[in-house]
Amino acid sequence: MGTIIQDYLSKLYLPKVAWNDIIEIIILAYVIYKIMAWIKNTKAWSLLKGIIVIAVFLLIAYILQLRTILWVSQRMLGVVIIALVILFQPELRHALERLGQRRIFSGFRGGGKGYERFSKSVANEIVDAAFDMGRAKTGALIVIEQNQKLDEYLKTGIRIDAELTSQLLINIFEKNTPLHDGAVIVRGDRVMAATCYLPLSENSNVSKDLGTRHRAALGISEETDSVTVIVSEETGNVAITANGQIERHLDRNKLMSRLEFIRTNPGGLNPIYYRDKKVRAQDQDE
Repeated sequence: MGTIIQDYLSKLYLPKVAWNDIIEIIILAYVIYKIMAWIKNTKAWSLLKGIIVIAVFLLIAYILQLRTILWVSQRMLGVVIIALVILFQPELRHALERLGQRRIFSGFRGGGKGYERFSKSVANEIVDAAFDMGRAKTGALIVIEQNQKLDEYLKTGIRIDAELTSQLLINIFEKNTPLHDGAVIVRGDRVMAATCYLPLSENSNVSKDLGTRHRAALGISEETDSVTVIVSEETGNVAITANGQIERHLDRNKLMSRLEFIRTNPGGLNPIYYRDKKVRAQDQDE
């Protein structure tokens, strides 16, 4: 019996696995996982399911040797590839933009280059304004710029460039005033512009009960590393978005802890999920 097993194993071809092969497998697995995770959170997921159905149909055609169908599919391959590039163009652009925002070597630098930190007093002003507007059920969108400049979105609004105070924010978002519609963009300790237009999120997994204001906050967080504070006009609840994620129903202490995280970690990190131990301890005490 041992001889039979030995003869069988000797005939098997077992490729040698070197350390660089292991690295390649890990890299490819990570890239494929990231691509699938990205596709699942976009409209591309529905398109991908359609492509899988077509691929299964062609596989069956190949097994059954349906030559006419195979001939037609071969002739249309080039057209299909071009069509896919056109269909996926928005998703591909967003993916490349997000890739360009990654700061691979940020851990080796001092961090925060080009990012104007806001002071703790300004964080308090934003928190005061958010909950004052929440009590009055005044809708608001306050976008806080981080490492990536938001000049493209500043151009869509009205330039203000004024020192940030809670009263200024409340006055801007007061109903039926010229500046209340749209978003405010904050850079450092200053309100740079109001009535700015933001891109709406295309994430198909976003809760259906979220309105345009929350989708706009998610949209800007998907395309940039900014963080947005949202006040719901319908409920008065306060939420925050970062890196395509949203955290809702915040109280005053939680919102302050998120803003403090942003203020002290100017590296494009997500204050919702990547909080330091001090902030985690604060949350546990609440």
